[in-house]
Amino acid sequence: MSLQDMLFTQGFGTRRICCGLVQRGLVELGESRQSCTDPDAPVEGAGLVFWVQGARWEYHERAYLLMHKPAGFECSQKPGAHPSVYTLLPGPLRQRGGGAAAGVQAVGRLDHDTTGLLLLSDDGKFIHRMTSPRHHVPKVYQVTVRHPLDERQVRRLCEGVVLDDDPVPVKAAACQIVDPHHLELTLTEGKYHQVKRMVAAVGNRVEALHRSAIGCIELPEELAPGQWRWLRSDEVKDLERKR
Repeated sequence: MSLQDMLFTQGFGTRRICCGLVQRGLVELGESRQSCTDPDAPVEGAGLVFWVQGARWEYHERAYLLMHKPAGFECSQKPGAHPSVYTLLPGPLRQRGGGAAAGVQAVGRLDHDTTGLLLLSDDGKFIHRMTSPRHHVPKVYQVTVRHPLDERQVRRLCEGVVLDDDPVPVKAAACQIVDPHHLELTLTEGKYHQVKRMVAAVGNRVEALHRSAIGCIELPEELAPGQWRWLRSDEVKDLERKR
């Protein structure tokens, strides 16, 4: 593909803008940062390292990201009372591919007051696989509750509780008391406000909610709230593995 087309796929603007970036000498190729001013210069995407206006980038045919979502952000392109998690990402990741569906999308949503592991991608098949209940991708939550926990509540969560909008009981894949006000809960589906509603159904109340893992991926301790990183190829493969 041409250099300007590569920049377009990676989210650096329209083809005209990408052409201008190259012609103005703002794009460099390789770790040696070789300057190139020909927008039609052929490049090989796989493994390509490039620099745009002094910032280092790596070519990714598809984007798979892991973010430590902080509290106070909405997983929406059109947020209401709180800022969008997408504002925590650099512009190119929000513009990849161009068009109406440009950029990465959150893989499922976390409430504005929920923190923890959030995946984002521009791969529709990957997003569907991670969010579809029939694929049973486990999601682990650390739940702080208002009232002291007891084994009866844990047993009910594992056996299944009925939520107000669905007569079919929903149950936790795993549930254990960490301390009197801290529950570790694993779900394989993602209904609206599911953790909060399940905990309410057994007579308690969620005070704080944090997602610590999805599938085989745990939230890295070194990743601070608001930070993100690319998923490694082996991590993507592990997430897509059939269960």
